[in-house]
Amino acid sequence: MINFLPVIGLGFLLGIRHATDPDHVIAVTTIVSRQQSVRHAGIIGALWGLGHTITIVLVGTGIIVFNLVIPPRIGLAMELAVGLMLILLGILNLTGLTRWITERFTPEHGAGIVHSHIHRHGGEPHVHTHTHEPDAHVGLEERPQGPFQQLLARLGLYQLLRPLAVGIVHGLAGSAAVALLVLTTIRDPRWAIAYLLVFGIGTIAGMMLITIILGAPFAYTGKRFAALNRGLGLASGLISIAFGLFITVQIGFVDGLFTAHPHWTPH
Repeated sequence: MINFLPVIGLGFLLGIRHATDPDHVIAVTTIVSRQQSVRHAGIIGALWGLGHTITIVLVGTGIIVFNLVIPPRIGLAMELAVGLMLILLGILNLTGLTRWITERFTPEHGAGIVHSHIHRHGGEPHVHTHTHEPDAHVGLEERPQGPFQQLLARLGLYQLLRPLAVGIVHGLAGSAAVALLVLTTIRDPRWAIAYLLVFGIGTIAGMMLITIILGAPFAYTGKRFAALNRGLGLASGLISIAFGLFITVQIGFVDGLFTAHPHWTPH
């Protein structure tokens, strides 16, 4: 058991390093470009890492335990999904659809000036919401507010699900390579799966740190320099589209996904 501990520790460090891959950084930069809170940026990074970990563990466990073999065309298609997703994220940013969807599905962005008062009944926190705008429609009922409900009210369902979904797609692209690397080092399936879990935890920690660092300039400029903030958002969208197109061409034609003889090496 002691001999495996350094390997597991290495998995955590490699998970942190894995979070710094260019496609990962570009994806989360595009996502946090509209955030005006460093804390919310960190939450988005954690959700991305969670989605990535879910896929890594599920696909990796299948490869390790059941000796699953991923055909080259399927493997390339999983990696192509990352390129297409980067293009989509960039387009959403550039067209303003990201902002529209965020405002549409974030309760705090509702019409009118909304006031919320949190108080307690029997030790349980409640929120009372009302508005002075006649055209604004909000629920005036009192309802329990836990940490998740408060987070959902601030970020919105779309802002929570988007990084999770992006992380899942990125996990598809890298799961085979990680699992095969583990198999060459650890023969015990239990330790191999433990490695994948620790690797995922490292990825979550690394991505949280990266999104906090990346989110800081967006949060700062968003509150003080609106034009600069829009420029940063525009740049992140263009970079996301350009890198997504590069990945798509590389996988589709250089690696042969769109040809009769695809060749794929997990990396």
